[in-house]
Amino acid sequence: MKLKFSVYFIFLALTCYAQDAQENKRYTLDASQFYGTILRHNPDITHLIDSHPGGVILSLNRKTYGEEYWQQRYNYPDLGYSFIYQDYNNETLGKSYAAYAHYNFYFLNRYLQLRIGQGLAYMTNPYDKETNFRNNAFGSQILSSTYLMLNFHKENIVKGIGFKAGISVMHYSNANVKAPNTSTNTFALNAGVTYDLDGGLENDYLTHEKQRIVEPVKLNLAFRTGINESDVINSGQYPFYIFSGYADKLVSDLSAIQVGGDVYFSKFLKELIKYQSIAFPENNVNADDDYKRVGVFIGHELFINKMSVISQLGYYVYYPYDFEGRMYNRMGLKRYFGDNIYGVLSLKSHGAKAEAVEFGIGIRL
Repeated sequence: MKLKFSVYFIFLALTCYAQDAQENKRYTLDASQFYGTILRHNPDITHLIDSHPGGVILSLNRKTYGEEYWQQRYNYPDLGYSFIYQDYNNETLGKSYAAYAHYNFYFLNRYLQLRIGQGLAYMTNPYDKETNFRNNAFGSQILSSTYLMLNFHKENIVKGIGFKAGISVMHYSNANVKAPNTSTNTFALNAGVTYDLDGGLENDYLTHEKQRIVEPVKLNLAFRTGINESDVINSGQYPFYIFSGYADKLVSDLSAIQVGGDVYFSKFLKELIKYQSIAFPENNVNADDDYKRVGVFIGHELFINKMSVISQLGYYVYYPYDFEGRMYNRMGLKRYFGDNIYGVLSLKSHGAKAEAVEFGIGIRL
């Protein structure tokens, strides 16, 4: 599960508190302790799984009550910020300190809470070829991090104090910005307390008539860029450029389907082809093989206020050099500025193998 995105949380933070000034702003705090294990998602990290990590999760949450229509459609989620301290109890991996923006979604009469958080993590002991060469999980000190929590959640049991308990998954990766990057996924049990800063006082949830949105097929043009490195350590970081065009069509007030294509100019791949031609002549790779790729994809876009979550599955129709297979996938966030312009932050992968974190801009016509 080689995910996620270097500064996802910046896009989340732009909308977490950018609401109307007249909203009822009520806040809760929660603190949980966790204890778990590192999942062996890749056999290359087997030597790092020799202990059980533990830590704490601290959060500030703001409730929503339906001041905007999207809040009602998502069952009045919380918006918030959180901090995670994790001790791997492993000298090679060290410790991590991470800050996130998150959403809390509620189910089963609000007793079941699903939290999705995205942010940045600081690792105390990343890979170093001389002093920490065994750490092939973290190639850099700053990583992206995603975490999920699924909790039984009961607020205001007594005087604003409540309880929560459940499971968490925390992922740390730099999305191949720098090698090595096998990443880690921590699966943990967690339990903690919640505290309502207003002592448990509740507001009424507002309701709106369901909105029916009808619009024609839209054309999207996007440009993405960034830097990445091949899995060959110290092979160098190089820029990449991606040009995309696709059509989308709303199928509900929350989602749209997409069909389009990408053209890739990945300079790291150009250097990898040269390296392979020299280091592994038995693979019959020529130094002048074309590094460019062209793919077609289908996708889905889920709208949340001025943001949306995109997921795309693609296939290379022009693929002169074999790199991780013809199928690829992309997951990401878009943040709309007005009706037509958007910023996008996405992760391009081949299955569970991350290739690059992409920063982009686009227009929807």
